[in-house]
Amino acid sequence: METRRLQYLYELSRMGSMRAVADILGATTSTVSQQIAQLSRDVGVTLIESEGRGVRLTPAGLRLAEHARSILAAVDSARLSLDSEAEPAGTVRVAGFATAIRRSLMPIIEDLAVHHPRVDIVVLEHEPAEALNQLAVDGIDLALTYDYNLSPEQVAPGVETLALWSNEWGLGVPSALATPFTSHPLAADAATVFAAFAQHDWIGNSRNIADEKVLRLISSMSGFEPTMRHQSDSLDLVEDLILANLGVGLLPRDRPPRQGLTILQLANPNLELRAYARTRQGRSTWPALALVLQRLRGE
Repeated sequence: METRRLQYLYELSRMGSMRAVADILGATTSTVSQQIAQLSRDVGVTLIESEGRGVRLTPAGLRLAEHARSILAAVDSARLSLDSEAEPAGTVRVAGFATAIRRSLMPIIEDLAVHHPRVDIVVLEHEPAEALNQLAVDGIDLALTYDYNLSPEQVAPGVETLALWSNEWGLGVPSALATPFTSHPLAADAATVFAAFAQHDWIGNSRNIADEKVLRLISSMSGFEPTMRHQSDSLDLVEDLILANLGVGLLPRDRPPRQGLTILQLANPNLELRAYARTRQGRSTWPALALVLQRLRGE
């Protein structure tokens, strides 16, 4: 079996259509069809069957696709670690959200420039879903992603995960409206805090639905549907919108203080953002990437 043909089958099991496979692998649908047909002849079993205008994997095709995931990862691992003792060198492509890039990656880039100048880092700012899509099609080597404890991220098989750090989030509101909560020593229940702002406009993220999921979850506990009026993936802009009395929104509790803005603590449940480093299975032994992951672990 040629690994390239296994790649076509594996991507079909993930994407569900030959057109989608062709798009992510830079091929034509005819090429995808021909390669899977040849793979079927190679193994002597039917791997796909017609379903309406499309195709679906047969039970045998599904089993081989699962094997293909492990086989492709093993091939990657073997190729990338042939000389595991060599001085790390090469370009590591990293996609991630801005906070993780600033907090976790930038110090590493500065360190590598001094101690490992043969390792080059390419930085792309992406929200988690965008970064994971790029990771799946081998567009990047490392994805820095996040989720919330109240909205866990679903990651596809074949991805290795390193937990990085977490921080507490709260509800950002104009300080003039925060007094009923800041005058008490104990944090109010999240549902109680949200209920106090039920009639306000709300600010979500423009490129990641996790924030909105959390907002809607806690709002449902308070018995209302939030009016999602604004969207921004910039925390600075979220703060500006709040200060302009255009809405309320989620913010990290450790943000530098700004006059007129209060970030209310949430309890029962609390809200935490959790950051991760994710790589394709079998890739973490590549010396250049292994070095970056080592630094991310604080080693």
